[in-house]
Amino acid sequence: MATETVTRTDQEIQSDVLDELTWEPRVRPHEIGVIVSEGVVTLTGRVESYAKKWAAERAAHRVPRVRAVANDLTVQLPGGAERADPEIAGAVGHALEWDAFVPIEQLQVTVSDGWVTLHGEVEWEYQRRAAERAVSRLTGVRGVSSGITVRPAVRPDGHELAERIVDALARSRATESEHVTVRVHGDTVLLAGLVHSIPERAEVERVAWSAPGIREVQNHIAVAPVLR
Repeated sequence: MATETVTRTDQEIQSDVLDELTWEPRVRPHEIGVIVSEGVVTLTGRVESYAKKWAAERAAHRVPRVRAVANDLTVQLPGGAERADPEIAGAVGHALEWDAFVPIEQLQVTVSDGWVTLHGEVEWEYQRRAAERAVSRLTGVRGVSSGITVRPAVRPDGHELAERIVDALARSRATESEHVTVRVHGDTVLLAGLVHSIPERAEVERVAWSAPGIREVQNHIAVAPVLR
């Protein structure tokens, strides 16, 4: 009976993910295969840009009861989207320069066969994410690897900061804060507890990263979707 319930739930999740991909205007759902096993979604097929691969992944994450997503989509650029590595490197440099949240002077860029690797240090996690987001949307990019590290300029007060993070979670109302535990050791935040969706888990992590002086967030929060 338990196996039958899991199978039925997986079929429902698969249907919801396919519907969400159809609703997502940035992708072509007929290009994407969806496999679900015990709440874990695997995306297969080929897309014509890294941006579409990322958009499909985000669409799958938005579906309730999805526990995790394995993105096995292959980026196959159409002829008109092919770019030489020097051209991509130049475009990456301009994209980072034009993003107000990215400290371009602290970053280095390497491009190999359309794959972009970012290195360097930033003070805040949002700066790292802004750099990755700016690059992922460029034509000709096949993939993005981030070697950017977060190195804060200030040192946090562990006990006080943990309380401030809990207060921020309560304000955001993204989750039931009493179901999440927050500990701070040095410049690392340790998250544990239980939430009901991947977006909820990601929002808790985002709130933790917003705390000053944090270099790392270890997110051990489990996802237990609410069964309908």
